[in-house]
Amino acid sequence: MFGLSEVAIILVVVILVLAAKKLPDLARSAGKSARILKAEAEAAAAKDEPAGTDGQTGPRVIPGETVGPKSATPADSAQPAAAPHPAQPDSGQPRPQN
Repeated sequence: MFGLSEVAIILVVVILVLAAKKLPDLARSAGKSARILKAEAEAAAAKDEPAGTDGQTGPRVIPGETVGPKSATPADSAQPAAAPHPAQPDSGQPRPQN
């Protein structure tokens, strides 16, 4: 008996023989559909961008991080600031430095 791949090949050949006159129209309409879909996707992407940014984004803001001046030396940025321990409430008094 025939397997699935042989049946698929036979069906493709039969479709090509019987629908040869309609294939150029089918390919043309598929191309038009692809162009329309691409244009709609670009329009939707342009609509999602805020007005006036021209594709440029500003600095990314991450809550909880601080950014020092650009002239900071690498030694300054190597030592992070001490963060309060989450189990201890803030009493308002200065903590000893290590």
